[in-house]
Amino acid sequence: MWLSDEWKDYEVIDTSSGEKLERWGKYILVRPDPQVIWSTPKNHPLWRKYDAKYSRSNTGGGKWSNLHLPEQWQVRYKELTFNVKPMNFKHTGVFPEQAANWDFAMEKIRGAGRPISVLNLFAYTGGATIACAAAGASVCHVDAAKGMVAWAKENARSSGLEEKPIRWIVDDCGKFVEREIRRGRRYDAIIMDPPSYGRGPSGEIWKLEDNLYPFVELVSKVLSDDPLFVIINSYTTGLAPSVLGYILDTLVSKKYGGKTRCDELGLPVTNTGLALPCGSTGRWTRD
Repeated sequence: MWLSDEWKDYEVIDTSSGEKLERWGKYILVRPDPQVIWSTPKNHPLWRKYDAKYSRSNTGGGKWSNLHLPEQWQVRYKELTFNVKPMNFKHTGVFPEQAANWDFAMEKIRGAGRPISVLNLFAYTGGATIACAAAGASVCHVDAAKGMVAWAKENARSSGLEEKPIRWIVDDCGKFVEREIRRGRRYDAIIMDPPSYGRGPSGEIWKLEDNLYPFVELVSKVLSDDPLFVIINSYTTGLAPSVLGYILDTLVSKKYGGKTRCDELGLPVTNTGLALPCGSTGRWTRD
């Protein structure tokens, strides 16, 4: 497991009965987590002194309660700054477990000894975008949601990266990649965080299990002749990390050589000393 264990402003304090108790800066949140199937005693006092709790509804969706929070606040990870905003679908705009991938990408970019261009697809609020930009790469950030791209720009400004070479694109990721292929534009690194399920601009249905392989096959066509790395993330429950590795070996290693590693991402849990699994990642590197 790749642990994101270097946070100062974020912490999983405890987990039990489908929920996780978290610290975001100075604020304490309780949020549902499908991986937490154990029912351990909720002895930690902050289970009863949280600033906000998100509860699922039996009819779908959910809502925040006891909301003693500002509209937004900031947390830092090393030299990166993120604007946290509790959303009506439980998310906060930051996935802390991805810090392990940010560190990996930054190390690769800084050690490349040459200019690196990065394509970040399904880029959401831009954690990987600002990490790569901070490391010196030029980045193309693509997400279909205008509000998420605006949030990512805000994170870039908060991190002092507004003058860095970042292209902000609001578009369907597949259609954008098809145009990049026609334009002959290529990238040295690709990061993607595709959804488990979604709909395209013309009502097309995206289902990760059905669409990921052909999508990666398409995206591999915009890799440069000397690519540095490819990262695929998945939060689809039941999809093994080795599936991502198999896809990368088949579509990228076969052409470029290199090596693929795949594993779970995780966050340390302070109260138990254990690790909370938080999705899967496959990484391909040239070296």
